[in-house]
Amino acid sequence: MDDPSTFPIVLSLQIAALSLLIVAPPALVIAWVQARRRYRLRSVVDAIILLPLVLPPSVVGFFLIVLLGRKGPVGEVLESLFGVRLVFTPAAAVIASSLVALPLIVKTVQPAIEAVPIELEHVGRSLGLSPLALFRRVTLPAAWRGIVAGLVLGFARALGEFGATLMFAGNIPGKTNTMPLEIFAAYQAGDDARAMLYVVVLTAISVAVVFAASRLNVRLEGR
Repeated sequence: MDDPSTFPIVLSLQIAALSLLIVAPPALVIAWVQARRRYRLRSVVDAIILLPLVLPPSVVGFFLIVLLGRKGPVGEVLESLFGVRLVFTPAAAVIASSLVALPLIVKTVQPAIEAVPIELEHVGRSLGLSPLALFRRVTLPAAWRGIVAGLVLGFARALGEFGATLMFAGNIPGKTNTMPLEIFAAYQAGDDARAMLYVVVLTAISVAVVFAASRLNVRLEGR
C-alpha cells in the first residue's frame, strides 16, 4: 500500500469488505423483522431505513459529522473517554459506506424472506428450533438468492460510495482517498489518464463481483 497508485484500490476493497462485514448481520436481522413482524412503528422504521438511499450523499455525510464529529454528541464522548476521533479517518469511510449500503441490503433481502412460506417456519418452531436456528436452517436456505443479491449490491454500493465519504472521511492522500474520490480529484486536476485507470478498475471489480455472485447462484441451484 506504499504505492500511491495502488493505495486507493486496496483501500476501497478493504473499506467495502469491512463495511459488508459490519452491516450484513444487522441488515439481515432488520430485513427479517420487517418481513415477519407487524408492529406499530413499522412504517416509520421503513422510512428511516430508506433515508440513506433517498437523501443526497452529502446530506448523509453532514449528519454523520453532526453526530460523530468532534463536537457531535457521540463523537465528543468517544474522543473524551477513549481518545477515538472518527472524522477524516479510514474508519469514517467504513461508517459512511456501511450506512449507505444498509438500505440496499435490507430492501433486497426483505422480499426474499417474505417469499418464504410462513408454514415452513411454523413447522420449524413446532420442532423446537430457536429463532437463530430457524433462520439458519429454514429461512436462509429458502431465501439465499435474495440474500446473495443483497450482499452483492451492498458490497458494490460500499465500493462506489463517494459523497458521504468525502464529507465525513475527506479526501486525504495515502489515508482516505478511495477510488471514487481519486477519480474526482484526478478529473479536477485534468489527469484524465489517472481518472480512467480507477474508472476501469472500479468497473472491472464491480462486474467481477456481480459475475461471481451469478456463478454462485448457478452452483447452488445445481446442488
